[in-house]
Formats: sequence, structure tokens, C-alpha cells
Amino acid sequence: MPRPVFQESQSFTELRVRTSRAIGLARVLCILGIVYVHAWTGLYGPALTALDHTPQGLLRWGLIELLARSSVPLLSVVSGWLVGPSLARRGARAFLAGKARTVLVPMLAWNAIAIVMVSGAAWLGWLYAPQPTSWAWLANELTGLVSPNEINVQMPFLRDLFLCLLIAPLLVRQNDRTLGAVAIAALAWSLAPPVIPLLQRPSILGFFVLGMLVRRRDLATRLGNLPFALILTPYLVMAAAKIWLELYGEDKGWVSPLSMACVDLAMRAATALCFWAIAWRLAQTRAGTALLRLEPAVFLLFCCHLILIWCAGPAIGALTGPLGSPLYPLFLLAQPALALGATLVLGKALSAISPPLARLLSGGRLVSRD
Repeated sequence: MPRPVFQESQSFTELRVRTSRAIGLARVLCILGIVYVHAWTGLYGPALTALDHTPQGLLRWGLIELLARSSVPLLSVVSGWLVGPSLARRGARAFLAGKARTVLVPMLAWNAIAIVMVSGAAWLGWLYAPQPTSWAWLANELTGLVSPNEINVQMPFLRDLFLCLLIAPLLVRQNDRTLGAVAIAALAWSLAPPVIPLLQRPSILGFFVLGMLVRRRDLATRLGNLPFALILTPYLVMAAAKIWLELYGEDKGWVSPLSMACVDLAMRAATALCFWAIAWRLAQTRAGTALLRLEPAVFLLFCCHLILIWCAGPAIGALTGPLGSPLYPLFLLAQPALALGATLVLGKALSAISPPLARLLSGGRLVSRD
């Protein structure tokens, strides 16, 4: 009876390959989505708020709130899913040293580059952007220690993720019940107003731990194989609730910080599940194969896209106009593709000029090839 055993082993190998491809695709989709969260608008403060309920304002809101904000939860789940085998293979000391090299060092390096390039351009009068006000501001902008960054506003994810990775050797030793309690506590913490800066986004820890549980329970495959209509249903319900609250909730007296935080958290979870289902299905397609070629560059895109938006956004915006201008929707929709194209050029240039620098700034994702 060796033939069925071989077929079962082959099926397991194919499943593992598909899961790995789906994880790579999830990273690509999520990080492209993150660009929408930080897209250039050309407006600030009251001028931006005044356009919230215009067609263009609602388009931007929909891209961010109904799609892009799921990126951080799914990336956190993926990180938690990967952490167990990595720890088992490398040991705690090598694991933490590796994560410092691939997460912490790029974060510090790109924050420093952002201060020099963006604040420097603002100091020269080339653009409107934050500038150093004190040594404390400079230290926090570099490390994100006590408050979120003002320039590289995406970097609190890497900061909090690194803290999650620091305690991962302890977390992997806990049973499922304890991990479930940690996840619930972290997600509940994310609903409360920030009190201490230990974690700037506690939901990252919650979804990170959920990723560990997903692996233990072998849920990645099961969730991916669910009928897409079943996965789409909670997303559509939460999207309808979020749209209604955005348009009518304040007038009806249904809007409160806690209720909006709860709806937002549920929306992010439902959208992340949809993104996983899409990545799972793309993993067996030619389109998925093409997208996977971008995966080595997307961490670099995550780290540098705010610098690109700060510096290049005003130049392109001078042609299209800011939010509210007739051509702005085209620029808004194209920003992930434009940022990705610039990142690919930057990655090739870094790899050609200095492979060690390319490895450092990409967290080891860009490597030289003979």
C-alpha cells in the first residue's frame, strides 16, 4: 500500500507550498494597501476634514477604512504564524538576533533617512513637513519610543512587532488557553484610550498571538478553503455597518469612541480574512506567480513609501491637483503602483551600488545574485 502514502505526502507538500505562496501574496497585497492609508492629499487639518463627505473624500475613506486598514492585522497574524517554526529551528538567541537585524535595524535606519530627507527638505522650504523641535523629538522620531512617528507614521508597526518578537520565546511555551487570554486582553486593550506607551497599537499583539493559534489549530488551510461567499458575508455586514455609522451614526447619536473602536476592530478582522482568502486563491494562479515576484521588494516599499510620498507627492500633485481636483482620483488610485515602481528602481540601484546596504535597508530581503 505505498501508493496512497506517497499521494498523501505529495498532497501535504503541495499544501505547504500553497500556504507559503499565499503568505507571500498576503504581504504584497497588504503592503500595497498600506500605501492608500498614507496617500498624498495635498490638504491638512480642517481643509481635509471639510471634504470628508464629498465623492472624492468618500472614495479615499472607502479605500482606507474598507480595505487598507486590514493590512496590519493580517501582517501581524502572518508574523505570529511564522514565529513558532523559526524559534524551533534557530533557538531563542539566534532568533532574536535575526529579528533585530531584519526588523529593528531597518526601522532605525529608515527613520533616520526620513528625518534627514523629509525634515531637511522642509527646513529648506521645499515642502511642508515636520521638523525637529527638540532633542527629545529627534530621539522619539528615530525610535518611536513614547509616541508614534510624525514622518514615518507606519513605523509603529515594526516597533510593536519587534516587542512581540522579543516575548515570542515566552509565548510559544504557553498553552492555547493562555494564548487566547493574551489575545483577548490585547484586543480589549486596543479599544481603550492609550495610557502607557508600552505598545502603541496593542491590537498588533492580539493578532500576532492569534496567528500563533491559527498555526497550532491548522486554521490557515481551513479558512482559506471556506467558500468565498461565506468569508465575504461578515465583511459585507461590517462594511455596511461602518458606512452607515460614517454617514448617519453621528446624527442618530450612535457614535462613541468605544462603539467606533469595536466596529473598526471587527471590520479589520473581517477584511483581513477576505484578504487571506484572496491570497489563498491567487496562490494557484499565474497572476499570483507574477505578484510573488514583487514579494522581496515589498518590505522595502513598506519602509520607504512615506518618504516617497512626502517628497514626490507635491510634485505629482502639482499636475493633478490636491484632493477635490478633477484629476486627483487618478493620482489617488495610482499611488501604490507609483510607490512600488519607485521602490523597485531604488532596490535595483541599492543592490548594484552596495549589496550590504541593500540587505540592511530591506531587512535581508534584497540579496545579490550572481
